[in-house]
Amino acid sequence: MAQTVFIEAINQALVEEMRRDESVYIMGEDIRRAVYGATANLLDEFGDKRVLDTPLSENGFFGAAIGSSLVGMRPVVETLTSFMWVAMDQLISQAAKMRYMFGGQATLPVVFRATMFYGGGSAAHHSDRSYPMFMNMPGLKIIVPSNPADMKGLLKQAIRDNDPCIVFEDGTLGGSRGEVPEDMEPIPFGKARTVREGSDVTIVAIAGAVGMAEQAANDLSNEGVSAEVIDPRTLVPLDKKAILDSVEKTGRLVIADPAHKVCSAASEIASIVAQEGFWNLQAPIQKVAAEQVHIPFTPALESLVYPNPDKIKDAVHSALE
Repeated sequence: MAQTVFIEAINQALVEEMRRDESVYIMGEDIRRAVYGATANLLDEFGDKRVLDTPLSENGFFGAAIGSSLVGMRPVVETLTSFMWVAMDQLISQAAKMRYMFGGQATLPVVFRATMFYGGGSAAHHSDRSYPMFMNMPGLKIIVPSNPADMKGLLKQAIRDNDPCIVFEDGTLGGSRGEVPEDMEPIPFGKARTVREGSDVTIVAIAGAVGMAEQAANDLSNEGVSAEVIDPRTLVPLDKKAILDSVEKTGRLVIADPAHKVCSAASEIASIVAQEGFWNLQAPIQKVAAEQVHIPFTPALESLVYPNPDKIKDAVHSALE
């Protein structure tokens, strides 16, 4: 298997799906110039009818994408999480609810690729990690890849899915490398990945926090602590069974989540385990999430906000006390 950069995995998925299905097209701001890298060279192969630059009007082109999905097209919309607020009416009032409102007679095979540019000095307006908010709305599928292979496989699955999908692409992983099979098949939603097996504590990690959890688990092994690392891959649908089975084995749970801790994905996972796996717990559940503050611009302060391997190790130590 070839070593592939995270952004290149996105490009590969788009190219392969656009070649496979002529109804797939992409749209977004500055995608023809591939400002963010993932759409490089697509215009040369697929032309301007399938690679559409849009005006700075998310509410407008999100609506256009939703409308085209209703009549048989499969649009892939490139955006940033920070710009999704402008199109909330289209996302929540239309995309999420339309299949239900039409009594299942309509399908909406539309994908929103939402890049999370946090952790790089982007300050408060461009550092959103908004997947917990969209988890709260029925009708949307929420995807959080943590490595190039999953990025490619999950994006391919999202493009083929008949429901609206939001793929949250962690910007901190943009230059990361990993093995990606040349014949990568779509990865089914709702199937977690056991990154590392262990027996003393379960660490459920989301998106960019998966690598941090792996590093923490490696360090903990030197202390004689065996940590199991679970990557949910998708938050809606969520593989509850994989998480509950792991907690049944280890008796302890730490959740690492780059989003703000209040009403977070970590909070929902903790709630599920507390309700459905309480008698397997030997210690209180620990959450390692972003502090409940706006993101500062200066790197010296910003780095204090997010989860990191040391914070995860501290949470594991607390769970083991």
